[in-house]
Amino acid sequence: MTNEMTLHEYIENEILPRYADFDKGHQRDHAESVIQESLVLAQEHGADQEMAYVIAAFHDLGLEKGRELHHIYSGEILMADPILPHFFSKEQLMLMRDAVEDHRASSKNAPRSIYGAIVAEADRHIDPETILRRTMQFGLKQNPEADFEWHFNRAYQHMLEKYAEGGYMRLWLNSKRNVEGLNALRAIIHDKEVLREICKRLFEAMS
Repeated sequence: MTNEMTLHEYIENEILPRYADFDKGHQRDHAESVIQESLVLAQEHGADQEMAYVIAAFHDLGLEKGRELHHIYSGEILMADPILPHFFSKEQLMLMRDAVEDHRASSKNAPRSIYGAIVAEADRHIDPETILRRTMQFGLKQNPEADFEWHFNRAYQHMLEKYAEGGYMRLWLNSKRNVEGLNALRAIIHDKEVLREICKRLFEAMS
């Protein structure tokens, strides 16, 4: 068995299953989506695909310790992993840790390397329906007793703060997929009634 197969087996069998304990927006399917997009971006930008693969797999594991500093915790988990040093040098692992730390959407600073830019861009995955669903899911987890108006107002405020013009979410590589998705999402944000209809549909499906 090759090292590549061994590494992938480790990630598939030991790392990705840990996402099952997180909220609905951060399940294994999210990690796998970030992995797939990271591999595409790594190829486009001439980066090491194995490093990009592992960074994406570890990027949200810090949610095990809490949401607010999960990006820092994720980097600590990566550095403490006993298997990865069999496949990567200390310098590579430090670069990978920095990338994991840099992925968070609310970060005001640009990623420190192409690997941070790759995982940050891949993690955005700006699909309007997916983003609105995850936003409503998070609200329902935080306040399941609240009515639709509360959840809609929370979602609308979140959209304005994060995704509207001047919002804190930044694209570092401006991938075609994310640019098109962001434009589509902003069109929805600008039409509050359309946004309300989508959120209402999602809310009723989840309630």
